[in-house]
Amino acid sequence: MGRQITGAQNPVVLYVSGGNTQVIAYSQQCYRIFGETLDIAVGNCLDRFARVIGLSNDPAPGYNIEQEAKKGKRLLPLPYTTKGMDVSLSGILTSVEAYTQDKRFRSNGVLRDGDGEDIITPQDLCFSLQETVYSMLVEITERAMAHIGSKEVLIVGGVGCNERLQEMMGIMAQERGGKIFATDERFCIDNGIMIAQAGLLSYRMGLETPLSKSSCVQRFRTDEVHVAWRA
Repeated sequence: MGRQITGAQNPVVLYVSGGNTQVIAYSQQCYRIFGETLDIAVGNCLDRFARVIGLSNDPAPGYNIEQEAKKGKRLLPLPYTTKGMDVSLSGILTSVEAYTQDKRFRSNGVLRDGDGEDIITPQDLCFSLQETVYSMLVEITERAMAHIGSKEVLIVGGVGCNERLQEMMGIMAQERGGKIFATDERFCIDNGIMIAQAGLLSYRMGLETPLSKSSCVQRFRTDEVHVAWRA
């Protein structure tokens, strides 16, 4: 869907959603995984922290974190965990949650010093979480670009709607003489459109599955799919 809408030709793809965090690229009728999360997905990380600080699910927890992050002023130290081409996000979630466990924070949602001055606000936490996690994702995406010699980055998945992620990735791509491609929430979030597009492409290649043999495999990996419709 991303290539269809944006016109990207053969990009490195950052696939970020509630259930997935992968850097992939196409080769020989398969999407190869260059790096991925070693534990929880980035969307899961953001959603869980949104619940911790009491943000609404309307329209989406990740969107609300993004809006709060725009008001943040302090970049707090959080674990920056890239391991080769992979990332780990569970530790950073634990660390950012730890700030909220202070009794002073729990009393009114703002951590204050002895003079009553604000030290850490929920907005600071959202800002720090976004900046750290997205920096990790930009790093492993840049490595994949260097590995395959690509000048294109395509961001897909629900978290791909995040404007700050797009901005940070765009800066990296521009510094490499490349270009970023991204879509909005109409095509990042609606799985129905993605499934329909994949079904249409499969049908055009003569691939059909009787309804009686259809099933859903929740943990079907990206690199297990034979992409017959691409050369």
